[in-house]
Amino acid sequence: MSFTLAIVGRPNVGKSTLFNRLVRQKLALVDDTPGVTRDLREGDAKLGDLRFTVVDTAGLEEATDESLQGRMRALTERAIDMADVCLFLIDGRVGVTTADQVLAGILRKNADRVILCVNKAEGKAADEGYYDAYNLGLGEPLRLSAEHGEGMDELYHILRPIDEEFSEVSYEAITDVDVSDEVDEDGMAELVPEGRPLQIAVVGRPNAGKSTLINKILGEDRLLTGPEAGITRDAISVNTDWEDRPFRIFDTAGMRKKAKVQAKLEKLSVSDGLRAVRFAEVVVVLLDAAIPFEQQDLRIADLAEREGRAVVVAVNKWDLEENKSEKLKELREEFTRLLPQLRGAPMVMVSAKTGKGLDRLHAAIISAYDVWNTRISTAKLNRWLAVQVESHPPPAPAGRRIKMRYMTQVKTRPPTFVVFTSVPDKVPAAYTRFLVNGMRRDFDMPGSPIRLFLRGGDNPFAAKGKKRKIH
Repeated sequence: MSFTLAIVGRPNVGKSTLFNRLVRQKLALVDDTPGVTRDLREGDAKLGDLRFTVVDTAGLEEATDESLQGRMRALTERAIDMADVCLFLIDGRVGVTTADQVLAGILRKNADRVILCVNKAEGKAADEGYYDAYNLGLGEPLRLSAEHGEGMDELYHILRPIDEEFSEVSYEAITDVDVSDEVDEDGMAELVPEGRPLQIAVVGRPNAGKSTLINKILGEDRLLTGPEAGITRDAISVNTDWEDRPFRIFDTAGMRKKAKVQAKLEKLSVSDGLRAVRFAEVVVVLLDAAIPFEQQDLRIADLAEREGRAVVVAVNKWDLEENKSEKLKELREEFTRLLPQLRGAPMVMVSAKTGKGLDRLHAAIISAYDVWNTRISTAKLNRWLAVQVESHPPPAPAGRRIKMRYMTQVKTRPPTFVVFTSVPDKVPAAYTRFLVNGMRRDFDMPGSPIRLFLRGGDNPFAAKGKKRKIH
């Protein structure tokens, strides 16, 4: 088993920059604006041959009330209690502040091990701040430059003995697995390795209740929540066992209309959320029951479908609805009318606050994921295609009959098919939609994105013809 290192300090001292360097990825948002990080973000750190868990925390401020800053501080103090080592970061160019002194007192009282680091210490401008750090009473400070990588060798030698203390329990590295298709020697996509966490992203407009929902799934207040819209600023991933199945859940920043996304930081947040959608396997689109299916909700759902992800629609704050049966009927009608490309996708009513409906949400996610991995034999597909063509033949443009000769599935996640036809460019879009809808119905693939390509040629071994993608 490895150790956990929490990076703590005032806002804007470079905690997220150091976090990104240790995990060797740009997972945390970095900006000059103080207080960008608000949640606890975990990552698998690598420093030489050391492997450990690193936690990026919100900037520790002096607030202790129920304000946003107070709730951020409470989360960070929780990380201090849970961590095996705390890396206390100060800004060498600013020097030791009153807030640094307060935080040093908290760490002396609550942390088992503290490593004091002076960041932004490149050059002589940080000399005064470095020597001032001795007054914090936390031992000899380490000079760092998280941005330029200076001081990482020295940090390694400090962490090495700590790692040896935890070496009695073997460390098993867990690597992030992309959802790009693993392809076997026949060119067919393989199913996800057994035991790997199912990756889901929870997306929606600001204040829809995404973080509250994930906290309820986790069974603890792991993510920062509150009445303020837009608390979550970057995509936070957490691992959990939900009903005895491993999950990696991405909590994303609320996505507003593009015209309203003006600040640089918010643009970064939305971009990070879109990245989470691309890494997810199932996307949960969370709606507010009071104002569902607004334009932005539709765009988010359409984005997930266009990215080829399985989609589950969850309607939150259902506990506040009085006339549930009438509202449910209205929502189902709107869903069918406004999102025809997701026809048949699961729609679940939940209450993130009370936890009601989470069992149905879990079942819907598993079902959508299974459909997303559907594989159909070539023999079944060709028998099905023959029946469709016989009962509903494609039109004959300029009197020339279109022959549908062969059909096969080329990959899963999402289910993707190729039909070999005599003149692919002449097949109307309406006919391809007819085929896709028929596949949803006859092969029990409700709501899953389906990709259908048309190619010229008699069979898969014929000369390559023109190719056209059909949604």
